[in-house]
Amino acid sequence: MEVAMVNKEKIKAEVFDRLIVHLQTSTELQNIDLMDLAGFCRNCLAKWYMEASVGNATPIEYEDARQVIYGMPYDEWKKKYQK
Repeated sequence: MEVAMVNKEKIKAEVFDRLIVHLQTSTELQNIDLMDLAGFCRNCLAKWYMEASVGNATPIEYEDARQVIYGMPYDEWKKKYQK
């Protein structure tokens, strides 16, 4: 079964959005633990997000990408949830 390209992109976007919401609401998951277990963390996702934006008309800065991934400014997340 071949998924049309438009549908494939929509599905990928929905999966990514769900992953981000999961990470935003699962604040007990520390970045260091994610890195150890999965080989990536929220900061990696923010870097990939920023890198992907470079090819578009509106590239974004790393701190803005972090806010997308964390759901708040990174410093605020760090104060609230980093152990």
